[in-house]
Amino acid sequence: MLNPQSAITSAIALLRDLIAIPSFSREEGAAAHRLAKYFQHWGIPFECHGYNLWASTPNPGGRLPVLLLNSHLDTVRPVAGWTRDPFEASVEGGRLYGLGSNDAGGPLVALLAVFTEYYHRRNLPYQLIFAATAEEEISGQQGIASVLPLLPAIDLGIVGEPTRMQLAVAEKGLMVIDAECRGRAGHAARDEGKNALYLALEDIQDLRQWPLPRLSPTLGPVRLTVTQFEAGQQHNVVPDRCRYVIDVRSNGAYSNRELFDLLQDKLSAKLQARSFRLNSSQIDPEHPIVQRATALGIPRFGSVTLSDQALMDFPTVKIGPGDSARSHTADEFIALREIEASIPIYRQLLDQLSISQNALNPTNSQSSWQ
Repeated sequence: MLNPQSAITSAIALLRDLIAIPSFSREEGAAAHRLAKYFQHWGIPFECHGYNLWASTPNPGGRLPVLLLNSHLDTVRPVAGWTRDPFEASVEGGRLYGLGSNDAGGPLVALLAVFTEYYHRRNLPYQLIFAATAEEEISGQQGIASVLPLLPAIDLGIVGEPTRMQLAVAEKGLMVIDAECRGRAGHAARDEGKNALYLALEDIQDLRQWPLPRLSPTLGPVRLTVTQFEAGQQHNVVPDRCRYVIDVRSNGAYSNRELFDLLQDKLSAKLQARSFRLNSSQIDPEHPIVQRATALGIPRFGSVTLSDQALMDFPTVKIGPGDSARSHTADEFIALREIEASIPIYRQLLDQLSISQNALNPTNSQSSWQ
C-alpha cells in the first residue's frame, strides 16, 4: 500500500513547482503539464481537456456512485505590494510563500495527496474523481464547466478552497452589472444640460439605503457594491453619460435574475448583466457529509466568496487548508502544517461516507446517501 506520507511529500514538492510556473487564468498550460508529470510519476492514468486534467478510480459497470474532488490551477495576477518574488516558492518559519500557494495550491495538492493514496486502494465504495481545472478565478467557460459534461453524473463534490478546514455549506452567488445613466451635455458655466453623473450618484445613494428584506440563515443579506465609476470628458462639459459597475452577491433568497429585475425597476440607469449563471449554492443541512463534519467537530459556515461551486448542479461542500483572507494578497502564503493537517480530515470525511446510487433517478441532486 502507498505510504500516505510519500503522497504528501510529493504533493508539496508539486506545489513548490506550481508556484514557480505562472498560471494566470487562460494561461494554465505549463501548470497542467507539470501536473501531468505528477500523474505519470505515480502511474495514474489521466485525461485532459484544454488546460484541465482529471483522473478516476475504477467504476466497474458504472455501478458505483461518484464523488468529485476538485480544485483549480489558475491564479490571479500578483498585486503591486509583493515584497518577494511571487514565483519563488520560499519556506520561512514553516510558511510556504508564493502566488497561488493559498488560493488554491494548498487545497489542490492536499486533495491530490488524498486521491493518490485512495487510487492505490482496492474495493472503494465509490468512484473517486480528482479534477484540477482552469479559469476558476474568472468563472470561465473553459474550466470546470467544460469538464463536467465529460464526466459521469456526480453524486457529491468536494471543492478545495482555503476555508481553514471549516465546511462551507453555502456560498453566495455573483452577478456583475454594467450600469449607464444618460443625461444631456451642456456647458458647465451655464445652468444647462442634464448631468448624468448626478443621476448616477442618486442611483448609488438609493443602492446604499435599499434594504432587501429576504435574508439567508447561512449567508445573510444580499450585498450590493458599486466598484467602478466613469464619467466626463473634460472639466467644462456637463457629462451626458455616466457608467458604473455593481457587484451583486446573491444569497439564495433571490435568484440573480430576480435581483436584476428589481434593480432595473429601482434605478434610473440602463442595466446590463454580464451573466446570470453564477447563482448562490447550498447543501441540505441534513446531508450526510454535513452531518459527518458536525460529528467530527468541523465548524460550518456560509461563504461570501465565489468558487466553481456556482457551476455545479449537484450537492457540494467547500473545504480546504489555508485562509481566504490571504487570497489575492501580497506575500501570499500557506503553512505547511495546514496542508499536512488537512489530509487526515479529508480522510475522515471520505472514510465515513457510505454512498448509494439512486437507480431510479440518477440526477445529481437526487442521489441517495446512507
